[in-house]
Amino acid sequence: MKKLNLIMLVFFLGFVITVKSALLPIFNIPPKIFDAIKVGNATELAKYFNSSIELVVINIDDVYSKQQAEKILKDFFDKNKVKNFNVLHQGGKESAQYAIGSLETVNGKTYRVYFLLKGSGSNLLIHQMRIEEE
Repeated sequence: MKKLNLIMLVFFLGFVITVKSALLPIFNIPPKIFDAIKVGNATELAKYFNSSIELVVINIDDVYSKQQAEKILKDFFDKNKVKNFNVLHQGGKESAQYAIGSLETVNGKTYRVYFLLKGSGSNLLIHQMRIEEE
């Protein structure tokens, strides 16, 4: 009898967890963000920026408007043509996601790229982005 109660309890808890997970908004980082970084397209990347973004690009570090951040990234990509971008790690929970990647440039430098996205309505927007030399 105890074994049957234990099995029923485990089944019930599994059901509750499954239903709860199904009701939570599940966000995935839009692949177009990774695509934009791979080709160094600041304009496409800026489509996923929040209205203000904490941006660190080597020695530039501040909170910028979406338009200012786009200009800073455009300048970075103009000076550092992208050779390759690999996602090293991504994760998060509920309405916050992050990704860490390695950006190789044609001039031989490698940069660590980190960005944090938070849910806004039914989609994710970049709230923080860092590009730092490795």
